[in-house]
Amino acid sequence: MEYEHLRNADEVVYEAMLKEIERINTSLELISSENLPSKATLEALGSVFNDKYSEGYPGKRYYGGNKFIDVIENLAIERAKLLFGAEHVNVQPYSGSPANMEVYLAFMNPGDTLMGMRLEHGGHLTHGHKVSFTGKLFNAVQYGVNRETELLDYDEIEKIALEAKPKVIVCGTTAYPRQIDFKAFHEIAKKTEAISMADIAHIAGLIIGGVHQSPFPYVDVVTTTTHKTLRGPRGAMIMCKEKFANAIDEAVFPGMQGGPHDHVTAAMAVAFGEALKPEFKDYARQVVKNAKALAESLMENGFRLVTGGTDNHLMVVDLRNKGITGKEAEAVLDSAGISVNKNTIPFDLRKPFDPSGIRIGTPTVTTQGMKEEQMRQIGKFITEAIDSKDDRKELEQIQQRVKVLCQAFPAYPTPP
Repeated sequence: MEYEHLRNADEVVYEAMLKEIERINTSLELISSENLPSKATLEALGSVFNDKYSEGYPGKRYYGGNKFIDVIENLAIERAKLLFGAEHVNVQPYSGSPANMEVYLAFMNPGDTLMGMRLEHGGHLTHGHKVSFTGKLFNAVQYGVNRETELLDYDEIEKIALEAKPKVIVCGTTAYPRQIDFKAFHEIAKKTEAISMADIAHIAGLIIGGVHQSPFPYVDVVTTTTHKTLRGPRGAMIMCKEKFANAIDEAVFPGMQGGPHDHVTAAMAVAFGEALKPEFKDYARQVVKNAKALAESLMENGFRLVTGGTDNHLMVVDLRNKGITGKEAEAVLDSAGISVNKNTIPFDLRKPFDPSGIRIGTPTVTTQGMKEEQMRQIGKFITEAIDSKDDRKELEQIQQRVKVLCQAFPAYPTPP
């Protein structure tokens, strides 16, 4: 990427950008919610589409001069429909949390019952956690995983739903390493006359690649971010059955938002076009292959993984047998050039800011071209770093080995 104008205009920001590029190119990015969009996507994101106000929808705007904005928004919508088999798509939500809120407002009033997955078991803040607006505005009822298997228990979820009678049931996770049965969730929602909603922010790219069950044609409404495994810009969209189209569109605009971010919409269109190509399916399959290989390497080295492995792009590592907390492990691995995030494990007795586990994902390193061989190497790096947590010299040596590996798979060219 070239940053000539930025270099001349703002040296401080330019230097920070150079250091970030260096960090990405010399360290392992294993945070499961992150990825690397293409240069084409980034060019669209930083384009003249940033300049417009376009409140409303294609063909019905409150501002003039939106002829070409309509082109990109319609293009993003049509490509999303092709990717997911959705009947209706709204690409205007600013991010995942607003998208979820817009769905709730389309079907509920404050005080109504919302049912979602517990944060500490792998759900999201916006699925009804008490500190989130979703837990404050709605009567939030939460489900979790089985204590013994650490898997979703659909019989127990149905029992909770029948008792709570929620207006909306949310399925979807941020730290659950197994596949979600969307059909089972929708059947539960039908029995309770609830709207079934899937939040596929983490697994959207895997669904496109055919390595995870699709929420369509089962659930009523689907939300997703457009980065993560989808490898697009930081944005979101809502997909739904046609009969819910008006309710969703009105909840987004004018219900929740004003003008959409048209430069993000343009970047979405580019990323969706890339995802329609056959090589994207290869990428998605490799993400899962890499996750399984990394999980196996970690387990061979004595780590306990929640649910005993993974079926998707991430794994949750229980560190209790390693004598280190998630917060400590995040810091240790960071000093070795490995980025992960601390994470609760199901039924964790520790607090969220210092939990018992870490979450690890493979989307970014897969985008860089790494495969199973590198995953086994990464598993060894993680093991060595945790085992050497109090040895600063050894951690520096691991960091150098990490750097050598990463330099063979550069993420971005260094600006001249």
